[in-house]
Amino acid sequence: MSNQPVQTVNTSSDRIKIALAIVAALAGVAGFYVLAGQPTAVRAGALVAGLLVALLLAWTSTQGRGFLGFARESVRETKKVVWPTRKEALQMTAIVFVFVLVMALFLWGADKLLEFVFYDLILGWK
Repeated sequence: MSNQPVQTVNTSSDRIKIALAIVAALAGVAGFYVLAGQPTAVRAGALVAGLLVALLLAWTSTQGRGFLGFARESVRETKKVVWPTRKEALQMTAIVFVFVLVMALFLWGADKLLEFVFYDLILGWK
């Protein structure tokens, strides 16, 4: 059995498409900020148009289709997650806050104990 590494072929046209997609996305973001004096709908339209053009350009390349497939799978997997209820989330948050408070008190106590030992007992500065 042969275990030869598999190499993906990146054509220069795919690289150009990805570069153009990045430029289109950046142009959409730049257009959003350049049109600061315009209504919000115009600014949002420029942003969405730039992102849509970038998405279409990326979709036409091999890497872009692979990334979009990965994104779709990620969304599908996220939907399978069992999210905690509000009560469970609040309980976990409360436990974290109590733990942080206990650790803060412990570290404060350890700091004061070491301060007493070093400054009062060993060095005699106080």
